[in-house]
Amino acid sequence: MKRLDTTRTDFDTEFRKLLAERDSDTARVDGPVTEILAAVRARGDEALCEFTNRFDRTDVTPDRLRITPDEIEAACAEVAPELLDSLEVAASRIESFHKAQMPEGLRYVDQAGVTLGMRWTALDSVGLYVPGGKAAYPSSVLMNAIPARVAGVKRIAMCVPTPDGALNPLVLAAARRSGVSEIYRVGGAQAVAAMAYGTATIAPVDRVVGPGNAYVAEAKRQVFGTVGIDSIAGPSEVVVIADGNNDPRAIALDLLAQAEHDPMAQSILITPDTAMAEKVERAVATELETLPRAEIARTSWDAHGAIVIVRDLDEAADLVNTIAPEHLELMIDNPAPVFERVRHAGAIFVGRYCPEAIGDYVGGPNHVLPTSRTARFSSGLSVFDFIKRTTFIEAQAESLREIGPAAVSLAQAEGLDAHALSVSVRLAALDGAHNET
Repeated sequence: MKRLDTTRTDFDTEFRKLLAERDSDTARVDGPVTEILAAVRARGDEALCEFTNRFDRTDVTPDRLRITPDEIEAACAEVAPELLDSLEVAASRIESFHKAQMPEGLRYVDQAGVTLGMRWTALDSVGLYVPGGKAAYPSSVLMNAIPARVAGVKRIAMCVPTPDGALNPLVLAAARRSGVSEIYRVGGAQAVAAMAYGTATIAPVDRVVGPGNAYVAEAKRQVFGTVGIDSIAGPSEVVVIADGNNDPRAIALDLLAQAEHDPMAQSILITPDTAMAEKVERAVATELETLPRAEIARTSWDAHGAIVIVRDLDEAADLVNTIAPEHLELMIDNPAPVFERVRHAGAIFVGRYCPEAIGDYVGGPNHVLPTSRTARFSSGLSVFDFIKRTTFIEAQAESLREIGPAAVSLAQAEGLDAHALSVSVRLAALDGAHNET
């Protein structure tokens, strides 16, 4: 864990190192992914089953790629009722928030009498990638599938690996609650290939969304253009701005909640209170003695964690805008001024009673968020990822008379004669009709 202080002369150098270090640790997997994508594109189900059996230690044939309704029902029956109730709380809140996002169309008549507008339509189909094995997250099913269904997507196909043939009951229960149309027992880059290019069993989709490992992220990068994608997600990250009036253990657990995701995850505490920094550092060490995922969390904290001492909260907000974190917690007495000052963060959790873990499950806003400083220019998943806008123009004769000559002049200036003529012949016809009358 790094300890930085903005009053030190070497702060800028050390801060830049902190932001850059995870990029240098990312392994390149583009070569193997390219080969997998090409194989699935060329050989379809045959290659898909070949990779699935090799990587997931299963014995899948094309007729068993799709998880049957009976398998889904049987798996859901294994889920404890109280867990299904919790799933419903989360699903209902996510659904409600994303319904509120749905935009209205636009239509108006301008001064030239031209009708202008924009309408929103849903994608026809979406492919959802869901991790399996050690990283099986029912919450991600809800966060990806529910916005698609709210947006009006008719077909939602889901791919989830089943290592050693094991189905995750809660993942399937989340899929059923979210309105997923089809579920396939495949994962990795080969699943992304199947959803992008299609096979005899899995029809292609229009957009692929959902988290995954480095191979999945690289596969999404390579199929972009053939299909849309949500983002190229990196390891999870959180920045916590905390003053001296916090429970150090609570702040330590907030930091470890991100660290336990992945050895590459990053947790950063920013505080103007040196005493609080020391208390949190000790609390992290204490929690790591008993945390079930301590090995992962400790690796993340030791390699990528940091505590940054700042002069004041304004300076803290400025650092956040440079980091542009996936998650930001404002654990301070008066969060409003800092909230207003922050421009770049995927999601902000305001106040001591709103830890980031609430957003992961039951907050309502999406937990699929921009990582690796991409919050500077991108946003979290929403219904807008599953709809597209189409503009329209309707012009009558008098409107064309008013605005058409300018179009002719501009087209001629660009040397595009057919463009100019397509307007001018209509203007000429209008003038001829006018003269005849």
